[in-house]
Amino acid sequence: MSTPPATSTAPAAPVLVEPTRTRAADGSVQQVSVPAFAPPVRRGSLAEIPFDNAREAPADAVLSRKQPDGSWQDVTAADFAAEVLAVAKGLIAEGLRSGDRIAIMARTTYEWTLLDFAGWAAGLITVPIYPTSSAFQARWILQDSGAVACAVETAQEGRMISQERKQLGDLTHLWQFDTGVLGRLKKAGRDVPDDAVAARRATLEPDTPATLIYTSGTTGRPKGCVLTHGNFFAEVDNAIELLHPVFKSVSKYPASTLLFLPLSHVFGRMVAIGCLRARVRLGHAPSIRTEDLLADLAGFRPSFLLAIPYVLEKVYNTGRATAEKMGRASSFDRAARIAQRYGQAVEAAEHGTGPGPGWGLRAARALYDPLVYRRIRAALGGHVRYAICGGSPLGHRLASFYAGAGIEIFEGYGLTETTAAATVTPPLRPRLGTVGWPLPGTAVRIAQDGEVLLSGGQVFQGYWDAERGEPVPALDGGWFATGDLGSLDEDGYLTITGRKKDIIITSGGKNVTPAPLEDWLRAHPLVSQCMVVGDNRSFITALITLEPDGLAHWRQMKKKQDVPLRELVHDEELRTTLQRAVDEANRLVSRAESIRKFTVLPVDFTEEGGHLTPSLKLKRDAVARDFDAQIEELYRK
Repeated sequence: MSTPPATSTAPAAPVLVEPTRTRAADGSVQQVSVPAFAPPVRRGSLAEIPFDNAREAPADAVLSRKQPDGSWQDVTAADFAAEVLAVAKGLIAEGLRSGDRIAIMARTTYEWTLLDFAGWAAGLITVPIYPTSSAFQARWILQDSGAVACAVETAQEGRMISQERKQLGDLTHLWQFDTGVLGRLKKAGRDVPDDAVAARRATLEPDTPATLIYTSGTTGRPKGCVLTHGNFFAEVDNAIELLHPVFKSVSKYPASTLLFLPLSHVFGRMVAIGCLRARVRLGHAPSIRTEDLLADLAGFRPSFLLAIPYVLEKVYNTGRATAEKMGRASSFDRAARIAQRYGQAVEAAEHGTGPGPGWGLRAARALYDPLVYRRIRAALGGHVRYAICGGSPLGHRLASFYAGAGIEIFEGYGLTETTAAATVTPPLRPRLGTVGWPLPGTAVRIAQDGEVLLSGGQVFQGYWDAERGEPVPALDGGWFATGDLGSLDEDGYLTITGRKKDIIITSGGKNVTPAPLEDWLRAHPLVSQCMVVGDNRSFITALITLEPDGLAHWRQMKKKQDVPLRELVHDEELRTTLQRAVDEANRLVSRAESIRKFTVLPVDFTEEGGHLTPSLKLKRDAVARDFDAQIEELYRK
């Protein structure tokens, strides 16, 4: 028995299409939309991708696995499809039925992606759980989703789930990757005919739920977003065609990426699916410790990266710290300014508002390329030409620096509910500091109160209702209200300014959006996290935590390695440095919105401490509660 391939035809090369704009009564741009580049998939599911690849290009390397000696071994399309089939047969042999939910709790690994596709091939719905989740968080997701099976990576996670089994009546299977469960599943499924998997795949259609991804839960319990196979097709097919230079590399290095962001998050999951859809070689990096990640990047040598601003900030700050240790800080700073000017000049030329980099600027950039920019690119593996950045704003300063250093940044914006990106920087038409135009097939509207509304094929239909076993509709007339605030410029580029629920209203009635101040300060090498405070207060203040690597470098340069952290947070020299950063951030806002005072905390905000979500968003209520005394002290003086 065979299943029709889930294929679609699309342009061979990107054709930049200006967005259609609709104006409000006051003349401002209220809505923009871009037509789809790829027609919608009408039949089949994500489960067909490995088998389509094996049939069309069996010898192509679609994945690479890191070996014990640190080398990378390619996995062909034929080999991956065979593994997917074998594991899917094992899942059927274990008694899992079409529509059952299977949870995966692991770091970013080959096994994660293999089980994801095998689950779909067996007709299942996969449910990611962050490997850093607490027992309560994991139990809630398993209970709410009704998962009948859960695969974890290590014994530690296995013990944690085992302790919750009494409250998980639906959970009949608990498996562990590092004990060879995938091999046992393959063995268990040997007597299951291939046609059994084909029959399961044949039941799946684009509107069939593919996954339940739970929101990070900044307020209240996480909600399960029901994303269909069609949602992912609408997302990845249009992204692949729009970002033609990324997914269809025309350089001497074939397109490839090393994925180190969590597959538990929709951003990483979307790119993994997109890579397999486009037959782009995909590697997995489970550790994001600086030394581990740099070693993996050097060995894999990707052509593009999926990153959050923190990673790009870290590379920049590490480069600057290294230059300072060598006594070349001023040279690095000059190189950074030149790169920023170069990136801005290129942007102006692409928009027709400037002539592009002049001879002097090109010469200066060429001078600093081997001294600074090549080192930055080398830290990312040496072959990286593009980075897809999301999660929070990167900022104009860093975006222009990387553009000038030879790495084009595609900045995007989206949510779990929109299967990742809803907007993205268009090739050849960047507007640094914005999150770009709507992804093809998507529309963006700004409501009267400034809230961003989204519509498109990748927008989900609703949140999981555990009692009904289906999604509860969450759209209003086809539009999803994001909870984010934003604006559209004259050309249709979207800028995100903050979250509706995060707006601070001072006692003087001033509305303050904390995101611009917090994002700017988090880009400073000494700052790990920042939370702006001031609701119903007379002025704005901030809590600041210190970035460990940046602080270690500062201690070394200032010869203060032996000063305890509890004393260092009061150090006048440190506070003077941070005050300069606060002053820079305050230039973004009016006097009434500026940070008047700040305190430096001797601890960081972490997920383990209950102050960050797994996707590193602030849990503001928890921070305000746990650091109430420090906040009150800011308003006593």
